[in-house]
Amino acid sequence: MDQLITFAMSQPLLSAAWLAIVSMIVVLTIRIQMSPIKQLSTQQMTFLVNRESGVVVDTRSDKDFKAGHIVDAIHLDSEKVSKNDFVSLEKHKDDPIIIVCTAGISAGKVASQMAKAGFTRVNLLKGGMNAWQSAGLPVAKK
Repeated sequence: MDQLITFAMSQPLLSAAWLAIVSMIVVLTIRIQMSPIKQLSTQQMTFLVNRESGVVVDTRSDKDFKAGHIVDAIHLDSEKVSKNDFVSLEKHKDDPIIIVCTAGISAGKVASQMAKAGFTRVNLLKGGMNAWQSAGLPVAKK
């Protein structure tokens, strides 16, 4: 313990950086746990779709969507997302919705917009379409 205090006193910049990183990790972890938007694995998503009539919303480009998407997914193009135009999904407002993008990164923004628009059960597919295909799950092509 004495060595830790000695280090902290002799290296204040490194100690401050370490504390800042640990604090950010703790805050981020708490925000994820408290968020109404949950990240789902491919298995959890499959259960949600099959047991609770979950709706899959694919936010990838039109080209990527046509190349392969999750069966029965609804395509929501970036133009509608940027305008907060979720009219085509109004009938699913209280159903579980799973947002899918390519890698699970950009879906967070769409999920937040949908939650603000009044959708009550918005989720993300962790890892996006990459995770779905890596798991060897079926895709449909149009």
